[in-house]
Amino acid sequence: MRAGTFAKSLLVVATVALMVSACGRKPAELYTPYEAAVEERRQMERDGVEPLPPQPTQPVRERPFILDGLI
Repeated sequence: MRAGTFAKSLLVVATVALMVSACGRKPAELYTPYEAAVEERRQMERDGVEPLPPQPTQPVRERPFILDGLI
């Protein structure tokens, strides 16, 4: 193989690998915005801060994504 062909092939493989690795979701260990708002409200209640923000509403349950099984 010539150097130009090898470089192009390497670039294509690297691009595909980058695209595939970018698919997916964040891990579940991170707080969701709902959990963060609930925790912040609890902390404000403990500290006696007034007025308290409104109680956050629970989010709608996520539907599984077709590619979640690959992760």
